[in-house]
Amino acid sequence: MTKREFVASLPDLITPEEYAADPEGRKVKLRIRPTADGVEVIGDAVRPKELEELLLALDPAVLEQMLCG
Repeated sequence: MTKREFVASLPDLITPEEYAADPEGRKVKLRIRPTADGVEVIGDAVRPKELEELLLALDPAVLEQMLCG
């Protein structure tokens, strides 16, 4: 089962201009890179629910999330 951790910050992959240019909220960006422990996947999306579902489908040990306001 995936453990959830809330963190103070994560990289922004989508710029403010990209949010404005996507009125339907379909933009998703991923950064995938190898690490010493395996693979790191960082995602950013206009609609976080869909991104969360995508990342959980990968069955990660830990899913780090940032609370936005």
